[in-house]
Amino acid sequence: MPKTKSMTENLLKPSELSQRLKGTSVLSSQQIGWKGISVEQYQYAPSLGKTEEKEIPGLSAHWLILPLGHPGHLSQKSDNRLHESLFQKGDSLLVPARKPTYWRCPASQLSFTELHIHLQQETIAKVAKSSEIDTKQSDLVNHFRKQDLQLQHIAMLFLAELQSGGIMGRLYVESLTQALVIHLLRHYSEVAQIVTPQETSLTHTQLQQAIDYIHTNLDRDLSLSQIASVINISPTYFASLFKRITGTSPHQYVIQQRVERAKLLLSKTNLAIADIALQVGFSSQSHLTQQFRRLTGVTPKQIRLSALD
Repeated sequence: MPKTKSMTENLLKPSELSQRLKGTSVLSSQQIGWKGISVEQYQYAPSLGKTEEKEIPGLSAHWLILPLGHPGHLSQKSDNRLHESLFQKGDSLLVPARKPTYWRCPASQLSFTELHIHLQQETIAKVAKSSEIDTKQSDLVNHFRKQDLQLQHIAMLFLAELQSGGIMGRLYVESLTQALVIHLLRHYSEVAQIVTPQETSLTHTQLQQAIDYIHTNLDRDLSLSQIASVINISPTYFASLFKRITGTSPHQYVIQQRVERAKLLLSKTNLAIADIALQVGFSSQSHLTQQFRRLTGVTPKQIRLSALD
């Protein structure tokens, strides 16, 4: 059934949610400019002698909540079903878009920290379509206090990227977002039936075009959609096929090529290491050093010194 304009306007935006929650946003991806997804770290002050009760109208985006600190008792009512439990680190809670909810939090002497991830409905639909998942059967459903190690891993990668100020760039965040959406569609939807795509590989020409584009634009903040558009296929499908052929994700391939180009410039030029970092697409010298050491076991400075011997 198509949504009317009034139904859409009545939905609460994620940016308006903090006023209802009475918490403090410690970190937010809104300042970094991530698209299709927002990630926030929330802090709640102790509610001494007072039970907090809230009614939250339906949101315009899907809402994923993960506790980061002290455990706390939580009650949630959705679709006339009441859920009550101790909510603690390792748990997760998914509230689908458009679903109004009621919350009850008993008084506590402790402060609480949570990670909130909001996924736009358009992001879910776009990834579902490009991943050959039937969008008519992929509505997300409410999950209360679910233990999911893979989901936790993806969420902690988002948190680390948020804490770094977005050091890894757009391509990394897009890749994480797609991994999160596909995981939710497979495990948190009513039915997520994957249809086998007709094409099962990239042609040699397509692969070479994508690689050439990456090498030509290493100094830019590359995105998955930009690379995939060169060969006119969906970003999610491209990422899957690229990894199948090369054995590595587009994001990791880009990092590897940046390190290789930096290694060449360190050996053959007198450019400052900070300038080389920017020239090959890293956000800073420290980012270059981190990835360089991870892939080669040595630092850029050590490569520069050995070239001078």
